[in-house]
Amino acid sequence: MIQTNRRAVLGGLAVTAAVAPFAPLGASERPFSFLVVGDWGRDGAQHQRDVADAMGRAAADAGARFIISVGDNFYEDGVQSAADAQWRTSFEAIYTAPSLQVPWFVALGNHDYRGNPQAQIDYAAKSGRWRMPKRYYQLSGTAFGAPELDLFVIDTSPLVHKYREKVDAQIARNVAGQDADAQLAWLDRSLAASTAPIKLVIGHHTLRSGGSGHGETPEIVERVLPLLKQRRVAVYINGHDHDLQHIRADGLDYLCCGAGSEVRPVKRVAGTQFCAAQSGFALLTLAGSELAAEFRDYTGQRLYAAPLRQGA
Repeated sequence: MIQTNRRAVLGGLAVTAAVAPFAPLGASERPFSFLVVGDWGRDGAQHQRDVADAMGRAAADAGARFIISVGDNFYEDGVQSAADAQWRTSFEAIYTAPSLQVPWFVALGNHDYRGNPQAQIDYAAKSGRWRMPKRYYQLSGTAFGAPELDLFVIDTSPLVHKYREKVDAQIARNVAGQDADAQLAWLDRSLAASTAPIKLVIGHHTLRSGGSGHGETPEIVERVLPLLKQRRVAVYINGHDHDLQHIRADGLDYLCCGAGSEVRPVKRVAGTQFCAAQSGFALLTLAGSELAAEFRDYTGQRLYAAPLRQGA
């Protein structure tokens, strides 16, 4: 049975990105929507292939224009190069539905930092759908006819202190050259410059979370949350905890979409609207200037739907 906090908005608006060469939807085409998935790359195991199949059906039904991946794209140790076998076994051979041959805008997770993060940027030059122009970047709605919406993809692993303390030597080497202060300054400037009434920030690590794997990430709460609040961000979307969550707190909506394959137990915390330890993904839609989200599980069943805060 679907849980909902009011009638979910299930319409849409055309959205394109400056880094994606596709045109806005015409008036006769289906409304705009996109999917979000994270923590998925397991060679099809632990419901990854089932989630992919359900995503394909949902994307076809909704006419989804792109996919957001919130990181931990390849387990356990990322990829080593743009020719790594996992590009086929965990991505190309899994997300095969025609409806999923759309741009994938991708964030990096901590497991991606256990491999070669640059390889995921390099793969964008080989792929017709993998899009990662930099480790953090903006998708500007204004550039493609959707001034209501701007998306900001951030790289959260360099913000987490333990990764610089050689808890994991490979991650420590990979984050060592990343300037966290420069990234946060970029995020602040970019959010301030955005005129979109709805701003979404997408990162791998949790901010608010009832997940049993990780819960809240203190550095993200300390360093990112103040910017989100000051710049009136509507939604923070993350993975890292392997579950599906919608939390409403701090004047924001938080969506955890870390259930692309393996899942772990999750509990309700302050502000929880919905949580489930179910492999699955999220579908987001726009109707005019209104944004809504729903979660679907690995069978395609709709678990939950709700409107989201509209930001500025």
